[in-house]
Amino acid sequence: MERSGNKKRHYDETMLAVVVILVAVGLVMLYSTSSYNGEVKFHDPYYYLKKQGFATFIGFLGMVIVSRVDYHRWAVLAIPGYLAAIALSVAVMLFGDEYNGSKRWLSLGPLSFQPSEFAKVAVILFLACLVTRYVKRMDRFRTLVLMMLPVLPIVALVGASNLSTAVIILGIAVVLIFVASPKYSQFIWMGSAGIAFMAVFLAMESYRLERLAIWRNPEQYEKGYQTLQGLYAIGSGGLFGRGLGNSVQKLGFLPEAQNDMIFSIICEELGLAGAGIIILLFFLLIWRFFVIATKAPDLLGALIASGAMAHMMIQVILNIAVVTNSIPNTGITLPFISYGGTSVVFLLLEMGLVLSVSGLVE
Repeated sequence: MERSGNKKRHYDETMLAVVVILVAVGLVMLYSTSSYNGEVKFHDPYYYLKKQGFATFIGFLGMVIVSRVDYHRWAVLAIPGYLAAIALSVAVMLFGDEYNGSKRWLSLGPLSFQPSEFAKVAVILFLACLVTRYVKRMDRFRTLVLMMLPVLPIVALVGASNLSTAVIILGIAVVLIFVASPKYSQFIWMGSAGIAFMAVFLAMESYRLERLAIWRNPEQYEKGYQTLQGLYAIGSGGLFGRGLGNSVQKLGFLPEAQNDMIFSIICEELGLAGAGIIILLFFLLIWRFFVIATKAPDLLGALIASGAMAHMMIQVILNIAVVTNSIPNTGITLPFISYGGTSVVFLLLEMGLVLSVSGLVE
């Protein structure tokens, strides 16, 4: 254990246990979901598991390192991280690799990197430091607007190719400012401005309006195929599912099942009961973030934990809502469980920051 002053650091064991369980469940479900696709495409049923396993190892290593450093020391990276997030987002627009019609990845030799995942963590740290610095002025509406302004360039750059991640980043920013603001009535104006901003953003690209039409009547559009197959998977799972590894929809019927739609395969194989347990694990993790935020030794620690709470809550809700066709398809992953090396690495680094805060809770 690392010492802070003369005191031993005691990390939140419940939070750490939930993270480990979710990652383990994610690897098991990823293999179950992707083995057929890996065999067909790469002649290796372990293809996706090996890549995700390597990213998970790197993520856990980073989480341990980050958690053992006092979170106040990471504050010096807030501005460089923010500027790096903007630079990387611009780089994606100019030099990014296009996949399924979207530019979201940068190639770094044999590795691919999704800057929008880095942007989420960068915004949490940057805004937490910024709000802490100007907390005494947070009762003024002008200050709230000034807090939001630095976030908008990242939201716009990320949203150009990944609207769902832009919504998450915007949501994180609103929650952090809301937590530090003593006057909640001001958020009515901010909410109205946010809705107007999103409406304009949706109208800028015709394919986004098309997604709304597909959401309302997926059976009438060819692009609604994935949504329908996901719903078939959920419906066929029943209460206790077909059994682990026994999914039918993953056998070429549900495209890219290991990515955004993995929750539908969970429902098919583990049933409503298994899906409910996973949702309960996410709820427990979000609750631990809340506890850490309320007991944090200072505002910076509280905002870091609150940012992670907002991130996890928004992303889980959006993913499950998409899979159940409660909202239009946004292409958002399920944290720790969907395939995505960049996602799991930066999620675990974010968990390291929250664990660092918990280590100073008395």
